[in-house]
Amino acid sequence: VKAIFSKSTKPYIIAEAGINHNGNLKTAYNLVDVAKTNGADAIKFQTYDTKKRIGNKNKRISEILRKCELSFSDFEKINNYCKLKKITFFSTPFDKESIDFLESIDVPFYKIASFDISNYQLIKKILKTKKPTIASTGMASFNEIKKNNKMFHIKGIDLAILHCVSSYPNREKSSYLSNISFLQKKFKCSVGISDHTNEIKIPIYGTVLGAKIIEKHIKLSH
Repeated sequence: VKAIFSKSTKPYIIAEAGINHNGNLKTAYNLVDVAKTNGADAIKFQTYDTKKRIGNKNKRISEILRKCELSFSDFEKINNYCKLKKITFFSTPFDKESIDFLESIDVPFYKIASFDISNYQLIKKILKTKKPTIASTGMASFNEIKKNNKMFHIKGIDLAILHCVSSYPNREKSSYLSNISFLQKKFKCSVGISDHTNEIKIPIYGTVLGAKIIEKHIKLSH
């Protein structure tokens, strides 16, 4: 990851498709088109099995995730479509089986969701792939970020850290961009921002502060 992001004079732009496809393959293709047309370097999805991700703990959220779940076969098609469109495909895995699948289609790197920052079983599985990884920090303590960084450093695997405020949507005045500078001082790795505001000011300010990665949610319409 460090090699990918440190060479460019502009930030690496990740279009976060997430589950905005609503479980529809055609909509996922359209999201790829939007990401490519608007200059993104990569598009990121979420790969999971709803039962493994949340079980029946929260019926409402479980129903939403089940509705928005794509199969491994769907993701294989999306990956091939991304190759056709010349945009990098990767994903956030939420279970071990999803990591195995993403390995089978040879994703170039992984993403750790902020609420999985202390899911060490998942992280250890990602470490076994020896692939560069990006971690969001929205729900992480400093000690959790430090421990993650150490785990990857010991294995000699690049880890990029994204400053993130886990509010949807986030307000510009609550973006705490000084955390970018803080993370840059504390860790010798690529630092970026995962931005949840509705506009584009915060990613621009983040770039001025030296963010090497900009991750921004995308949608087709309101």
